[in-house]
Amino acid sequence: MTHIISPAEVQKKLKTFRKDYPAIVLAGGCFDILHIGHVRFLREAKQLGKTLVILLESDATVQRIKGEQRPYFTQQERAEMLSQLRSVDVVICLPEMHQDQEYIDLVKAIHPTVIAVTEGDSSLPKKEEQAARIGARMGIISHIETHSTSSLAQLLGVD
Repeated sequence: MTHIISPAEVQKKLKTFRKDYPAIVLAGGCFDILHIGHVRFLREAKQLGKTLVILLESDATVQRIKGEQRPYFTQQERAEMLSQLRSVDVVICLPEMHQDQEYIDLVKAIHPTVIAVTEGDSSLPKKEEQAARIGARMGIISHIETHSTSSLAQLLGVD
């Protein structure tokens, strides 16, 4: 059963978080229109450890990154969709974060064993730095050739 929680709940559970969720693989993203590339990425990420934790971007962050029309689904809807995937164990619904330090502090609190990213991810240098700070290793997953959420939106005529 997947748990959908807030960063505040992570802080409350810090003493037991690593015990409750061992060998954590951490992945993050928008996951706006869930597609086969997401499913395959998450399945491969899960194989890098025992517990897959997703940091799900806020609606405001998705809008800032992807544009005014986005997200198509609210954070709560996206969390619910992710929670239905067998590979996902925990979804953490992020608030809008204004400084990298807020994100880094949360990653430190979760203290994953692996940080999973897609090959060619534009934030790879930041994630490598985070991994190095906490002694995690990087799990770089090969790019999966499929339509992106943005290209799917264009095909559907909603973007």
